[in-house]
Amino acid sequence: MKRRSLDPETPDESAELSLCEALLSLKDASEMAAFLRDLCTPAEMEVLVDRWRVVPYLLDGVSYREIHERTAVSITTIGRVARYLNQGNGGYLAAAAHASRRRLPGKKARA
Repeated sequence: MKRRSLDPETPDESAELSLCEALLSLKDASEMAAFLRDLCTPAEMEVLVDRWRVVPYLLDGVSYREIHERTAVSITTIGRVARYLNQGNGGYLAAAAHASRRRLPGKKARA
């Protein structure tokens, strides 16, 4: 995490909440993609995509080595994602659950 010599006007918690609200306000994947491309550098986007790419494999119990061979994502990144899947805040699991419900044909998302 970067160190700041000055205190920002907006506290970190408030700024984080504002970002979350901005993300939730977007209406579809196209708007989200545009926002993320504006918000993140290409390298940051690559990191986010790599992390998300390995989640389904980890949830299916695929070995790290096989995930690496299928995705070219580093073993270190795979391990980091696995750690947060198991000991994080539940964000990966919630997003994966929502994403899988959207992909199921004939299923309506719950309100």
